[in-house]
Order: sequence, then C-alpha cells, then structure tokens
Amino acid sequence: MASPPFSSTVTTTVAAASLAAVVLMLLGQEAEAARAFFVFGDSLVDNGNNNYLVTTARADRPPYGIDYPTHRPTGRFSNGLNIADLISEQIGSEPTLPYLSPELNGEKLLVGATFASAGVGVLNDTGFQFLNTIRIYRQFELFEQYQTRLAGLIGDDEARRRVNEGLYLIVLGGNDFVNNYFLPYSARPRQLSLSDFANLVISEYRKILLRLYELGARRVLVTGTGPLGCVPSELAMGSRNGECVPNAQQAASIFNPMLDQTVQGLNSELGSDVFVASNTRLTTSDFIRNPQSFGFVTSKIACCGQGPYNGLGLCNALSSLCPDRGVYAFWDAFHPTERANRMIVQQMMTGSTAYMSPMNLSTILAVDSMI
Repeated sequence: MASPPFSSTVTTTVAAASLAAVVLMLLGQEAEAARAFFVFGDSLVDNGNNNYLVTTARADRPPYGIDYPTHRPTGRFSNGLNIADLISEQIGSEPTLPYLSPELNGEKLLVGATFASAGVGVLNDTGFQFLNTIRIYRQFELFEQYQTRLAGLIGDDEARRRVNEGLYLIVLGGNDFVNNYFLPYSARPRQLSLSDFANLVISEYRKILLRLYELGARRVLVTGTGPLGCVPSELAMGSRNGECVPNAQQAASIFNPMLDQTVQGLNSELGSDVFVASNTRLTTSDFIRNPQSFGFVTSKIACCGQGPYNGLGLCNALSSLCPDRGVYAFWDAFHPTERANRMIVQQMMTGSTAYMSPMNLSTILAVDSMI
C-alpha cells in the first residue's frame, strides 16, 4: 500500500494536536468552575467506599438513602445527604465520588474524591471489629494514587495547583472513643486514663494533619467530635432516663479543646491558617439541648433502629422507621439526619469563631478567591 503524502501526514498530526489542545482547554475550564474537594475520615463522610470492602460497616441496604435524590442506598450513613455532600453544594461543586468507585475517572477526577471509610479512627486499632476498613494512612496512599492519575489527565503542574488550591475535610476522633476506648472488651482503659488516651489520640492526629499538609493540602476543615454521650447508641447502652452518658461526654469535653489547641499550634508553626477547627460538638449540642427550637420532635430517639432510643445496631429493613425524617435529629444510632447535617454545615459556612476557628467557610471562600 502506498504511503500517504507528506502534506496529509502533517495535516493529520496538526489536527490531532489541535484536538488535544481543545480537550486540555475544556478540562481547564471545568477545573476553574469549582475548586476540588477532598474528603477523609469515617462514616460521617463515607459516601460509598465501604461498599467495595468486605466489612460489617456498610450502609448499602434500605432504608439508608430513603431521602437521597435516587431514593436508593448509596453507602452514605444517612437518610439522604451527608456533611461532605452539603459542603459540595455550598462551594458550587457536584458531590465527590468515592475513590473506590469505578465511575471515578476522566473529568470526574477534577471534582476531587472521597477517601473516607466507615469505622476508622485516628488510631490504627480503632474499628478492628468491622473486619475491613480503609485506615487513615491508607486513605492518604490512595490520595497519592489519585494525584498520579490527575497528573496523567491534566499534567503535573496543573495537578499540583489543583491539589494545593483544593478544599479538604477530615472527620476523625469519635470512633477512637466509642469504637475503641469504651468498648466492653477494650484493654485501653486498663492501660490509659481517659485523659491520657485523649492525649494519645491528639498526638497521633497531629501527625495525620501534618502528613495531609505534606501531601499538598492548604485549606483543611478539621471537625471535632459531637457530644458523644448524647447519641442514641450511647443512650441505649448507658442512660437510665435519657440523660447523656457522662463518661462519653467527658471524652468529648477533653478531646475537642485539645484539638482546637492543636489546630492553632499547627497554623502558628506553618505560618498560615491551613487548618480550620469546626466545633461540631457545639453545633450538635445546640439542637440536642433544645430540639424543639430547631424544629425537631426529638434529639434522643433515632429515626431508624431498634431497642431503646432506636439505638442498638445499624438501621435495616426490619428496623422501626419514622415517617418524617425532617423532625428527627438522628437518623440511626450514630449519625445525624440530612436536616441535622444541613444545620451543621450552615454553621460551618457562617458560624462565629465559637463554631469555626479561625474563620468560617464563607470567609475562606472569599479570602481564597482574592489570591
């Protein structure tokens, strides 16, 4: 067969190069549309990674997802959207996909990704009873893998910029107490006082935050724990009259101020407000103390569950299920309803320094838009 003329080859090469340039331009426009969002942590922000694991910590069966747009379970531990989804709404982005999802490829990588896995904690031995989870340093390894894939799509320099300018959310700490220290068979209380254990968790959390910084994060929302002793699971196991369980409450009271101090110290050390402490304990306590003022019927009984306060085990098809999720603060034994999550995110957006320190998310977005 005769070779094509030289001019034809040149035309084909130029056309291919032009097409590549157009693709890169379109990807660049997409990248500018909204900043990337990266999510790490536990079940409060897992949006389906555990669906791909052999684990007991799963939310891929009804009635989870009953109020999600598709009305189907997604792996989110919620009746609908979780905190990370709602932050995506606020920054004008589509929800991130779980990193393990086969759908996360091509332009979807520009949105960011969720690496969170239900059951994990700051400590590696937290959540071992769930058989299989993506522990936090493994989440970081997957994030490094993500960066390599992103660079393959848009080039090293653009990928680095996208990662540095992204918004990050990390949600850890609660499981280290409720699914580690306070477990009936845990050896931790015999080894460490509650205060010493909290110190251990904080010292390890500090290393985790520094590692995230090393990986390129420059704006990180760091949530504390909620009022651990007031969730339906704790009420079911340790409350006589519906009062919050003292030892779990004490854990939150010790841990959260220490986390705030750690965030302040890291920012001072780095010379920049990289980390932003979100006082979710205060936000959640507001509607737990006075649910009716926030439009809830109850903050003690979960919408879906079994046993006292619907606080035993996860929600399933045989569970007692409330007809109106909007008037319940808790969806299941551990996790807020979508409506409660919206209140938490609203405080992240506009709350005073009592809720968000050193600044709220609206301020972050305004400041970063001027850089």
